[in-house]
Amino acid sequence: MSQLPPAIALIGPTASGKTDLALEIAARFPVEIVSLDSAQVFIDMDIGTAKPDRETLARCPHHLIDLITPEERYSAAQFRADALRVMAEIAARGRIPLLTGGTMLYFKALTQGLAELPAADPALRAAIDAAAASRGWPALHAELARGDPATAARLAPTDSQRIQRALEVLRLTGKPLGDFWQEQEAQALPYRLLAIALVAPDRKRLHERIARRFRAMLAAGLVEEVECLRSKYRLCAELPSMRCVGYRQVWEMLEGRLPAAELADRGIFATRQLAKRQLTWLRALREAGAIGLEFDLAAAATAAKMLNSIAAHCRRP
Repeated sequence: MSQLPPAIALIGPTASGKTDLALEIAARFPVEIVSLDSAQVFIDMDIGTAKPDRETLARCPHHLIDLITPEERYSAAQFRADALRVMAEIAARGRIPLLTGGTMLYFKALTQGLAELPAADPALRAAIDAAAASRGWPALHAELARGDPATAARLAPTDSQRIQRALEVLRLTGKPLGDFWQEQEAQALPYRLLAIALVAPDRKRLHERIARRFRAMLAAGLVEEVECLRSKYRLCAELPSMRCVGYRQVWEMLEGRLPAAELADRGIFATRQLAKRQLTWLRALREAGAIGLEFDLAAAATAAKMLNSIAAHCRRP
């Protein structure tokens, strides 16, 4: 582990101050910022994604933003491949990758790998459901135990959803689920990573920050930005770009499904729900041992302590 090059990840819920802190770190240490944000990959989506402005990008270039148009899709697997490539280029320049953002799925994919499971097969799932209706899920659990005993041992005979998926994978590939998890574990991140989480023990303070930021986005022209996107690209409400928090609510307003007077409150509520999901991810990552340090930025002297920890990590051989 000590022979691996260093890397830093700064993660946390939306509006927790990650961007400002990342820029402060970049001003003090030889790092290059790599975005961990699934919304900032979209070109022309600037205001609602809180993308750094042109002046900031000129002073401190960011990697993995403005990659695709809002008409396109971008997967966690694509992110992992792109991030590993960019991180290798940064390390080759003698600098340190600083990953920052709130897309926890990207962080998990990068640090823990991805199991390349087959896509769902509707016809096969229907056949499994029909067999369960005829024979019962315990019988299908027994069938799974014959082909994939390790997975069956972890599942209750009535766990229909997981039994169905395990049988589906087994029938499609001839391989038990455990083989895929072993392949995922072999994808360890080739860096000595210091993962720092910004936490929000004072949920009220975070909610206030979220409300201020969303109202500032509206004042900066978020509605006009979405109108421009709709005129420039062939978009629909189901695209990942238009399902991003903020953009989805503006889309609904422009389609007449949301009164304009309710836009701010609806967007703030959706952003709070996003932050809640991100905090749930953070708890799971902490329990899995993926988080090295946690800091509450509201606490006095927190930033100084964090910077000292980063300095020690950068100096370690």
